[in-house]
Amino acid sequence: MQSYGEKMLREKMEDYNQFKRKLRVCVATCNRADYSKLAPIMFGIKTNPDEFELEVVVLGSHLIDDYGNTFRMIEQDNFDIGSKLHTIVRGEDEAAMVESVGLALVKLPDVLQRLRPDILVVHGDRFDALALATAAALMNIRILHVEGGEVSGTIDDSIRHAISKLAHYHACCTRRAEQHLIAMCEDHSRILLAGCPSYDKLLSNNHRDDYMDIIKSWLGDKVQECDYIVALQHPVTTDIQHSIKIYGLMLDALIAFDKKTLILFPNIDAGSKEMVRVMRKKGIEQHPNFRAVKHIPFDQFIQLVNHAGCMIGNSSCGVREAGAFGTPVINLGTRQTGRETGENVLHVRDDDTQNKIYHALELQYGKRYPCSKIYGDGNAVPRILKFLQTIDLDEPLQKTFCFPPVKDSISQDIDHILETQSALAIDLGGTNLRVAIVGMRGNIVKKYTQPNPKTYEARMQLILKMCADAMHDSVSLNCRILGVGVSTGGRVNPQEGVVLDSTNLIQEWSSVDLRTPISDSLHLPVWVDNDGNCASLAEKKFGHGKRVENFVTVITGTGIGGGIIHNNELVHGSTFCAAELGHIMVSLEGPECSCGSRGCIEAYASGMALQKEAKRLHDEDLLEVEGMNIKLAEPITAAHLISAARLGNNNADTVLNKASTALGVGIVNILHTVNPTLVILSGVLASYYQAPVQRIISERALPSAQNIKVVTSELEEPALLGAASMVLDYATRRLY
Repeated sequence: MQSYGEKMLREKMEDYNQFKRKLRVCVATCNRADYSKLAPIMFGIKTNPDEFELEVVVLGSHLIDDYGNTFRMIEQDNFDIGSKLHTIVRGEDEAAMVESVGLALVKLPDVLQRLRPDILVVHGDRFDALALATAAALMNIRILHVEGGEVSGTIDDSIRHAISKLAHYHACCTRRAEQHLIAMCEDHSRILLAGCPSYDKLLSNNHRDDYMDIIKSWLGDKVQECDYIVALQHPVTTDIQHSIKIYGLMLDALIAFDKKTLILFPNIDAGSKEMVRVMRKKGIEQHPNFRAVKHIPFDQFIQLVNHAGCMIGNSSCGVREAGAFGTPVINLGTRQTGRETGENVLHVRDDDTQNKIYHALELQYGKRYPCSKIYGDGNAVPRILKFLQTIDLDEPLQKTFCFPPVKDSISQDIDHILETQSALAIDLGGTNLRVAIVGMRGNIVKKYTQPNPKTYEARMQLILKMCADAMHDSVSLNCRILGVGVSTGGRVNPQEGVVLDSTNLIQEWSSVDLRTPISDSLHLPVWVDNDGNCASLAEKKFGHGKRVENFVTVITGTGIGGGIIHNNELVHGSTFCAAELGHIMVSLEGPECSCGSRGCIEAYASGMALQKEAKRLHDEDLLEVEGMNIKLAEPITAAHLISAARLGNNNADTVLNKASTALGVGIVNILHTVNPTLVILSGVLASYYQAPVQRIISERALPSAQNIKVVTSELEEPALLGAASMVLDYATRRLY
């Protein structure tokens, strides 16, 4: 029998439960992706009507026809949508995203004031979610943030962490994400390690019997399991142009790979409109191998991913949900940098060529990997509901942070602790072969020089030996070599690392694969480019070209060369012979050039051309002038010509004026063609040519180009620094 006390306690608990107020939970969803994570929570809340009262707010791309009007799937799931907010300002660029956040902030206060939720549930890292969290925080509404603490490498990181700082409670997916939130000074007691809610549905529906019906409904009756590709690529808003380029390369690779492909339209971020244009320009929607769709219900989508031969793109689904099935994934670019991934993911970080993506498809397609449950075990929703039930609405709303104790530190220099990330740079000149260890700041740690052998076999043997010596020395110098950059004369295919044909100064150096033997010997990535292009890359990373989007580098040395940087990218041209600046013709009847033509800049203004003219004047006894003494056995060079002109020799002055004019006119042609904002003169003759070239531009260029500045390079080793910059820019992207 119950005691009187026990009976009274039971009656009090019944009275308490009878009058206990339900927790009013508002779930706000902005797009198809976040709904797949929020829907399981919404179903869980709906099945506990005694504990919770659910309100649903729909905004963002859910309500846009171009993105499939995905609010309908919420209605099909029998959720009552309390408010629909049209918050998207069309334009799909950065300004439109900002305006959309502003529009949401204008509309949300009325909705939140009417609903008066106890807690608002927001997901992830979208700009719409940032508007939701901002509005709720300013209106003193408690916020539960789902999937905070993760790292993905784009502007999404900043938005996600901003939402975490606004949120009062956190339901994160992984132990690492939990540690990130703690490191961000969030209160550990308000962080729940729940796992990803989508895994609850994903794992329970993993083995549906009707999966072949789903595959055939989306891809056709002839498609078999594991014999198709799922493609989903979104813009990276911090690098839109590169996103568009990668998207085009991916489509080209998929067309060439010739497999049935289900491709989803990109999300609404800035750059999506341009990506859709690329897709339509390539005829993807009409291509027999492709099926392009705007939206697929999540329960069907996970079946399509589960049974695909491969998934490609940069969707978080590839690095998260696909791992639960062991589906092979190719992750392109930087959008998911920092995400925790299983072994099923192959990263193509610097996806700069179609061939690289195609090769990744060859490696991944048709494989199966062990299933990974990094992001959840299928029990996230029960944990989240239990967590919601523990929220005490009588607690102070003011959020507190758990800052670590700050101690006085003893200063140390990081350079004494960490290895210096460095590059191995190779410069193949006509006379000398040089190898250098170059640090991240462009400092040459150690340099090695040997005469350049005349034959291919001897040259390759010496390159490998000098590189091996440098690698050995790098250990004692505390340098960690990230890769090898090679600068060489002639025409180079940088995508394959092959010298197609070289200058006359480097014999037996055509159709030479430099990348393979060096990479095989040193077990390091190798980049190869033309010496003129390398000089431009050196200026971009270490010289006058820093933070300059469009500039031209002109090398005035033994020959005339250079490189063009346009929109922060090096211009190579369709056959890798762009920026052959020395062979711009400035006269139809000029002197013969080494290329076989006439009237090229190089035939007038190069060191070899000036040396030829100096010898001619010397042979005619027209070079020497008072104050100048040429020794009998001394070889005549361009320096003698310049010295003679400075001492008043009219003949030398005439030659140099003609050379300066030819170079200046050639550079004016460059300005009228690519319209850079800066011209950088490099090489031994740069300081002499700078003033006359600037004068000729002001006299002969169009008014719109007359004020373009000509500067002289301050780099002592542009070829070596340019070779190193390829490594330091690209290899560091692989450190993840």
